[in-house]
Amino acid sequence: MASKAFAVIMAGGVGSRFWPKSRARKPKQFLNILSSKSLIEQTIERINPLIPEENILIVSNKNQTAELVQVLPKFPIQNIILEPLSKNTAPCIGLASLFIKRHQPDAVMVVLPSDHLITDVEKFLNTLKIGIESAYETMGLITIGIQPTYPSTGYGYIQFIEDDESEMSKKGVYKVKTFAEKPDLETAQKFLDSGDFLWNSGMFIWRVDVILDEIKTHLPDIYEELMKIDEAIGRDDFKTVLEQSYGKMRAISIDYGVMEKTDRAYVIKASFGWSDVGSWEEVYNLAPKDKDGNYIASNSENVILIDVKNCLVEGNRTLIAMIGVEDLIVVSTEDAILICKRDRAQDVRNVVNFLKRKNLDKYL
Repeated sequence: MASKAFAVIMAGGVGSRFWPKSRARKPKQFLNILSSKSLIEQTIERINPLIPEENILIVSNKNQTAELVQVLPKFPIQNIILEPLSKNTAPCIGLASLFIKRHQPDAVMVVLPSDHLITDVEKFLNTLKIGIESAYETMGLITIGIQPTYPSTGYGYIQFIEDDESEMSKKGVYKVKTFAEKPDLETAQKFLDSGDFLWNSGMFIWRVDVILDEIKTHLPDIYEELMKIDEAIGRDDFKTVLEQSYGKMRAISIDYGVMEKTDRAYVIKASFGWSDVGSWEEVYNLAPKDKDGNYIASNSENVILIDVKNCLVEGNRTLIAMIGVEDLIVVSTEDAILICKRDRAQDVRNVVNFLKRKNLDKYL
């Protein structure tokens, strides 16, 4: 079954919550976070034992081409698909599907973000195997839900239907009841207490013909443009058609566009040490700390801490000295410095939005 599987790694994001390290031309997925290897390198290495490299596709933004080739110099260039514009995950997945169906019309595609951390790779691969088998058996759209360990307000949630009698449930695969947006703390606690809500990991498994059929049903306008692109693959005018059709597509996620509307949605209940590393606070939570609860991410010889507790410090060649502070995130790059309370880490994207409004592109 795995021989019929392809992996699609979505690598076109900008990682705005990781500013100032994450920039338009070197976003989060190309950064070495808690590892000597970039997040995208780790993603490829994780999936490789199950899906060979020739069956792995990367979908990225054309503006990130140089960085992608630099980080992955040995990755087959023919397996890199470049979007002319960022249009969220539904067009991205639809585009990748067109290329896979040319190789194998009934292939299963495993869709993975490029910027997550996973600590238990064996459990992760076993979960994918279950998902690949289930995608063939059910002709369903399968997502991976993570068993929540605390009431997170930073993740979306998936509610599943308990059915101990079904064969699918015995494998840990359940019908989806509903998708929920990122909740407030009180609602997140209720989700946790209920026992039938999982974190939405943003990972999907389905047959390529099934997802294209679902896009046709629920996003007919996008499907129409995808078919124009499909006809142009291999032609001299492919890039022109791709740009024209992408320009007409609306930006919409596969969650909103398909998963929340379909009656084919299933979720695998999983636990394999997952984090989407969505903010600097998440890095702090995952990182090893010293006796004062501090994590110094790099260039420790250039960091001086006096009576400092529970802080994340990411430096460069500039000397950073901190005295008598707690619970801060301090990130220094060649041209910018971020200082914020750890509990405001999600708001870093607001800085990026401000810079965009002021046309301060040199900092983006």
